[in-house]
Amino acid sequence: MDFSDFHFLRPAWLLLALLGALLPLAWQRSRDLQRRLRGNIAPHLLPHLLLTPTDSHRLRPVHLASVLLMLGAVAAAGPTWEQDRPDFLENRAPLIIAVDLSPSMDTADVPPTRLTAAKHKLHDLVQRRKGARTALLVYAGSAHLVLPPTDDPALLDTFIQALGTDLISTAGKDVASVIDQAKPLLAQSPGTLLLVTDGADSTQLPSLKQHLADSPLQVLVLALGSNPALKQLASATDAPLGSLTLNDDDLDWIELHAQQHFQNADEQQRLLQWKDAGYWLCWPLLLVVLLSVRRGWSLNWVATVLLGLLLQPLHADANPFLTPDQQGRWAFEHHRYPEAASLFQDAYWKGIAAYNAADYALAETTFNTLDTAHAAFYLGNIHVRRFKFDDAIVAYQRALKLQPTFPEASANLALAIALKKDTDSAANNTPEVKPDEIKFDKAPGKGQSKAIQTEQANSDALWLQNLTTSPANFLRRKFSLQDQEAKR
Repeated sequence: MDFSDFHFLRPAWLLLALLGALLPLAWQRSRDLQRRLRGNIAPHLLPHLLLTPTDSHRLRPVHLASVLLMLGAVAAAGPTWEQDRPDFLENRAPLIIAVDLSPSMDTADVPPTRLTAAKHKLHDLVQRRKGARTALLVYAGSAHLVLPPTDDPALLDTFIQALGTDLISTAGKDVASVIDQAKPLLAQSPGTLLLVTDGADSTQLPSLKQHLADSPLQVLVLALGSNPALKQLASATDAPLGSLTLNDDDLDWIELHAQQHFQNADEQQRLLQWKDAGYWLCWPLLLVVLLSVRRGWSLNWVATVLLGLLLQPLHADANPFLTPDQQGRWAFEHHRYPEAASLFQDAYWKGIAAYNAADYALAETTFNTLDTAHAAFYLGNIHVRRFKFDDAIVAYQRALKLQPTFPEASANLALAIALKKDTDSAANNTPEVKPDEIKFDKAPGKGQSKAIQTEQANSDALWLQNLTTSPANFLRRKFSLQDQEAKR
């Protein structure tokens, strides 16, 4: 055990230890009758006039009180000498996957094609990264966000498998736009950008380092094929260069570089916590409390106070010392969302709890009282779930007006616009059929009507499974709209 890093997390509590050390001295001074009577009786007479009873007990309540104060002060100060690396930091480095969708990715030198092989490999990668934040970008002559950082591997894989070289009409390999879109996704936290590509635009290479300047983003290049431009791309971005393998060596390579970059970044050091070893002092504190329970002593109240602190109610809703918002927070963290929505008085958290409980009526009513970017974002999500795309577009635009850098709102705005156009197109192309005759397949009165209940979505992405449009059609329309918007 290395004590070279020994320090206190809350050193101000050590002042209480100083008070504990001075307490016996103050008590002894208060019992000094000679000092108190010295001004009234001649000093040479005091020893003969005072009868000092002998005290056979060396240990007095004040001494135990002193020990309690000093031990309690050290415990409250939080002694520590070891860093606590949370489990979620292991293999949980943020990753942005950028897939090249230029026509050259259909080349069959990597069977069956470069893009298909890449999609198989990315399927394995996102499955290994369950619980880690992963974003998805695609690019050719323009770059597009498919999904902001998410920890849902099924949703990621759905869109990865829908990728094709026909989704982006603009020709090229615009890596610079990929970097510009990737940087705001992680909000200046250390992350890795994985370029899955078979080449590069040589005209962009000299400017790529400028695009990466002052950014904690690390770039990795996963090569498909043997284009010499791949080495130039890796050199221009100071990126390690790897290649697709038949086994999992390439996946290990990606995770190793991503994790090392995350752990070595300055932000990583701020995320690390020190293990608070003060709780080990609870045992000697309890022992001192037990010793203080003696006949004639007046320190028994200490045991009552400590037991009251140690034996707190297990459920926050049974604790009268917590506010309704604190009780709601406890219920929320234990996934009791309906209960949390009823407890919260804070409007934003009440809306979040109602949203997670799929009580969209309450969530919409609550978010309508707030004028913040996140409230508008959740209103947009609610409108999309209800297929009110016009209202969703207005809500997302409001969120982006209040917070211009909001990748999730930007992505969902493009989604709402694409879904609206897709729905309008399907409605306009629906043929009107007038049947000549209506026939029933059962005799009157024999049929049965049954109410069908559908399970409400409990995540921001699950409702995508119920859309009538395919992910590929949605992405194609979305990218086309974004390219048209960029040309204006």
